[in-house]
Amino acid sequence: MQRGRRLAFDYGDVRIGVAVCDPDGILASPVTTLKVGAKDLAKQLQRLCQEYEPITIYVGKPSHMDGSSGSAVQKANAFGELLATICDTPIVFIDERMSTVSAAKNMRQSGVSARDAKSRIDQAAAVAILEFALSIEKNR
Repeated sequence: MQRGRRLAFDYGDVRIGVAVCDPDGILASPVTTLKVGAKDLAKQLQRLCQEYEPITIYVGKPSHMDGSSGSAVQKANAFGELLATICDTPIVFIDERMSTVSAAKNMRQSGVSARDAKSRIDQAAAVAILEFALSIEKNR
C-alpha cells in the first residue's frame, strides 16, 4: 500500500463529514463537518487539501440498496467534480450504502443524543467510508 494520507467525504444534503487517515493507512479519524451551502465551502476544501496533502480523496457514493443511482449519487458526483477543481488529487468514489445508518446506530449505542450527534454522525460516516476504502487498498 502506498504511503500517504487519504481524505474521505460523506456528502449529504445539509452536511459533509470529513475524515483522514495517518500516512500508513492504519487509523481513520474524524476531522470536521462542513455545511453544504457555505459560501466559503471551496476555500474550506482547499484548506483541507493543503493541510493534509492527501494522495487519494474518497467520496461516498450513496447508491440505492439495489445498486441503482438516484439524485444523491448525482449530488455526490457534482461534489467530486468540485473537489477536482480544487485539489490536484485522484478522486475515487466508494460505495457508502449504510455508512450513515451504521454511524447513527453506533452513536446511539454509545449514548450520544440525536441532537448532539448530527455533525458527529457525518464525520463517523466519513470514517466508515475511509476504513472501507483502506481495506480495499490493503487487499489489492
